[in-house]
Amino acid sequence: MAKIGGLGKGLDSLIGGDFQKEAEMVSGRKKVNDKKDKEPTGQEVLVKLRDIEPNRNQPRKQFEEDSLEELADSIKNYGIIQPLIVRRQGDHYEIVAGERRWRAAKMAGLKEVPVIVKEYDERQLSEISLVENLQREDLNPIEEAMAYQRLLKEFHLKQEEVAERVSKSRTVITNALRLLRLDEKLQTMLVEGLITTGHAKVLLGLDDPKQQLLLAEKIVDEQLSVRETEQAVKQLLTPKAPKEKKILKNEALYHTIEDRMKEMIGTKVHIQRKDENKGKIEIEYYSADDLERIMELMGIYKDHITNG
Repeated sequence: MAKIGGLGKGLDSLIGGDFQKEAEMVSGRKKVNDKKDKEPTGQEVLVKLRDIEPNRNQPRKQFEEDSLEELADSIKNYGIIQPLIVRRQGDHYEIVAGERRWRAAKMAGLKEVPVIVKEYDERQLSEISLVENLQREDLNPIEEAMAYQRLLKEFHLKQEEVAERVSKSRTVITNALRLLRLDEKLQTMLVEGLITTGHAKVLLGLDDPKQQLLLAEKIVDEQLSVRETEQAVKQLLTPKAPKEKKILKNEALYHTIEDRMKEMIGTKVHIQRKDENKGKIEIEYYSADDLERIMELMGIYKDHITNG
C-alpha cells in the first residue's frame, strides 16, 4: 500500500495510533451493509458513499474543481488507496479527514469507499480538521495564518505545539501569523495574488498602514520585484535629509554689487556664489538688439567678432 501523502506526522499523532499500519494489516475490506451494523473501530471497512457526510465545521469551504477532477481520474484507475477517517454520528458517518477523496469518489461514480472509524469529541474533530487543511499546500497565505491563529486561541496551544502538529518550523508559523497584521485591503490583495507573500513580509516593515497601501499599489502598477520593494521601504524609512543652505559671508555686499551692475547694464544681473571665493554672474537679455547693446557696454563689438 502506498504511503499516506499530504497528512504528515502531526495529523497521525492527533488521530491516535498508526492508522496507516492498521489499514495495511487488513487483508480484505469488510463491508458495512447495514447502518445498524457495528463496524470495528480502528479497522478499515467499506461504507456506502451515501451514508457519509462532510463535517459541517470543516475549515475549508472551497475545493478546486480541476484538482478534484484529477483526483477522480486517479481514483477511477487505482481506487482509493488511503481510507477516509470518519466518526459514527447516529445513522451516518461524519468525515474527520479526507473530504477531497470523498468528493472525488462521488465524481468518479464510486458507490462505496474505504474508511477507518474513530471516536472523537467536537474539540478533537475541529483540531484535526484544521491540521489536515494546514498540511495541504493549496491554502492561500491568509487562510493558513487564520488557521494557525485558531489553533493558538481556541485550543490554547503554544507556537511550538502548533509547529509540531503541522510538521513545520516555528519560524514558518511566526511569519504566517505576522501577515494578519496587514490591513484588510492588503490581505485581500494577497489572497487575490496581486502581491506575493514576499512583498507582504517586506511591507510589514512599514508601521503606517497608509504607506503600506500606497506602496502595495505601486507594486501592482509598476510590477515591482520583492528586491525593489525592499529598496522602496528602505528609502521610506531613511528619507534623504534636505540640503542645508550655505550661509555665506557678506551677502548684503553682493546684493549691493548686483544692484549697481543692474543700473550700469540696464538689465537683470544675478551673482550666484558657490563659496566665499567662487561663483558666477548671470546677465539677462531679451532680444538680439539687447544683447548687442550689452556687448557694446562691455567693449565688445559685433564687427570685431564677425571679422575675427
